[in-house]
Amino acid sequence: MKKKQNIYIIFYLTIFVSCASFAGENPSAQELVKKADEVRNPKKPFRLDNKLTEYQSGLVKNNMSLVVYSKEDETSGQYKSVVIYKEPARDLGKTVLLNGTKMWFYDPSSKASVRISPQQRLIGQASEGDVVTVNLAKDYQAKLLGQESLEDADHKKKKCWHLDLSPAKDDAVYNRIEYWVEEGTYYPVKGKFYSDSGRLLKIAYYHNYEMQMGALRPTEVIIIDAVNSKMVTTMNFSNYREKIIPENWFQRDFLSHLKAD
Repeated sequence: MKKKQNIYIIFYLTIFVSCASFAGENPSAQELVKKADEVRNPKKPFRLDNKLTEYQSGLVKNNMSLVVYSKEDETSGQYKSVVIYKEPARDLGKTVLLNGTKMWFYDPSSKASVRISPQQRLIGQASEGDVVTVNLAKDYQAKLLGQESLEDADHKKKKCWHLDLSPAKDDAVYNRIEYWVEEGTYYPVKGKFYSDSGRLLKIAYYHNYEMQMGALRPTEVIIIDAVNSKMVTTMNFSNYREKIIPENWFQRDFLSHLKAD
């Protein structure tokens, strides 16, 4: 009887140790990026306001306000986005569409839409590809470089996973991204973005986490020029809300009919 009891004890201890070991395993590099995507992006279709401010040596040089509408494509898992310009007044009604791998710019003054690159500069250090909603896990293959203690935008130490992202598709906006994700929370903390030639273009900090659409999300991204750190652009996100977005909004021919709410 005692021998039988010992067998049961060993059996349950084995299960316990196996479960504890499994629970303690770190997620894969790709899973870390996916979880960070879920922090940045709501799963349901949504709209938000994006205010961009360009600074030089701490002084405001330029401002821009946009409304962004995004909806996850069920087939690709990537987002389709429409960006409508609100300010400055001279840009009112200009629109950008990202659907799949194609990005279009519509100007109401010429009533024409033209194909553009996501790398095209919008304001300061922010490009057109920076203001649309993107799931990095869909466009990049991740590799875990290690674990680091890193200062965030508030100079507070964060224990992070350091990831290296290389394009999984030819149409990825950046040739390489270094990405730091906080352990435990999966909050994005910092990113470094590189050009096709391997040159560091900019450094971004994800900041001001607030409750938006049921989760804590970064409501500010601080983008610093890699050459001149006195050139800084901020993107501030607000007024997230769930939004039913008709499919025809993501058609090039419909851009002339769109108006921000």
